[in-house]
Amino acid sequence: MANPVQTTLLIIGGGPGGYVAAIRAGQLGIPTVLVEASALGGTCLNIGCIPSKVLIHVAEQFHAIQAQAGDSPLGIRVGAPDIDITASVAWKNGIVKRLTQGVGALLKKHKVTVIQGRAHIVDGKTVDVDPALRGRAGAPQRIRCEHLLLATGSEPMALPFMPFGGRVISSTEALSPKKLPASLAVVGAGYIGLELGTAYRKLGVQVDVIEAQDRLLPVYDAELSRPVAASLKALGVGVHVDTRVLGLSDDGKALRLQKGKGDETRLEAEQVLVAVGRTPRSRGFGLSSLMLDMDGEAVRTDTRCRTSMTGVWAIGDLTGEPMLAHRAMAQGVCVAEQIAGQTRYFTPEAIPAVCFTDPEVVTAGLSPQQAAEAGVDYLEASFPLAANGRAMTLQSTDGFVRVVARKDNHLLLGWQAVGRGVSEMAAAFGLSLEMGARLEDVAHTIHAHPTQGEAVQEAALRALGQALHV
Repeated sequence: MANPVQTTLLIIGGGPGGYVAAIRAGQLGIPTVLVEASALGGTCLNIGCIPSKVLIHVAEQFHAIQAQAGDSPLGIRVGAPDIDITASVAWKNGIVKRLTQGVGALLKKHKVTVIQGRAHIVDGKTVDVDPALRGRAGAPQRIRCEHLLLATGSEPMALPFMPFGGRVISSTEALSPKKLPASLAVVGAGYIGLELGTAYRKLGVQVDVIEAQDRLLPVYDAELSRPVAASLKALGVGVHVDTRVLGLSDDGKALRLQKGKGDETRLEAEQVLVAVGRTPRSRGFGLSSLMLDMDGEAVRTDTRCRTSMTGVWAIGDLTGEPMLAHRAMAQGVCVAEQIAGQTRYFTPEAIPAVCFTDPEVVTAGLSPQQAAEAGVDYLEASFPLAANGRAMTLQSTDGFVRVVARKDNHLLLGWQAVGRGVSEMAAAFGLSLEMGARLEDVAHTIHAHPTQGEAVQEAALRALGQALHV
């Protein structure tokens, strides 16, 4: 084996958590090596967050043009559009390529050494990288480090009785279709299943969604999921809740379903998208040799992102829920700054979560139910987008903005919103919670008119009994 590479920080995984940690470490002058088996940017940039938003945008544009092909209330007259999905995928790939190249350039700028290959952990300070995966023959490259950061991310969860392959696809294949199927069955009505199912339906595919629980988006409260369910119905998406998937039919052309305790039924589908969740990528790189404390497949960490082994850190999806790219990024910065000698803790007041369905859903902090379960004496108020002028001009008045605050001192506890474009409210929600704002702070802040953001102010005003436009 060649002489080992010596470094202060070794990062396994070049996704949002890993590459941000590497960039911040480089800024702080920490010698850093980043090992990535595939493309820089990880799942998020290559086969997740960014590609899915590209497909959603394409679908929304196609659907919007279709809506004007008939008797448009806007007075627009166009012919029926066509879709060249191959060109759409090529556009998506171009965006991904620019972003991943940008990540590579930033790592180079900050003097981070990037090694392409599959890492295998020898011990807490030693990692071998398989050279075959770097296109070279020879012995593995050994790397020794003072600090080891695990940022290996997650992967789609398969159903044991219906593994991926053939007609059964994961979100990875759904984001790079060679052609659009005539029909798609989506197993799982969480955010991944509904985002992709909605996009496919807007592109003209017949879509059915199957969910074992009794409603869509079960991790969100019913008020938030209701407008999404209404939208799916209007789009013609078949919704099957309280329904179990038993497997593929013998001929492989249909799903076998059971609603409640009823009889088995059959649902024809050209393709089946399994979107029942993601699992930490904790196998295949020697993690078990470290004997770390685990929570199932997830690595257990403390409030400083430290594992149970000194000098070994873990961030992002590998550490379990919430599996969000922005959480991983923040954790990566937290770790890099600690290695540089700073005192840091990962204890955010709130981590916003966004579901890019139609309409979109965004949450941050506590919902009313969570506040009640925590024993907090709280108050809540909602402002309907139907009373917002900007929402009217966008032809999208379904939805609302809701605020949750302590009753005694009006400290903000949480925000929720559902509606077109409300994902952009995530910044305001997160900032107000992190800064310890109160209802009066938001209510007395001048919000630009006409914007949907006025609904944030109006929700706070309504909680104070001072609503102006409802």
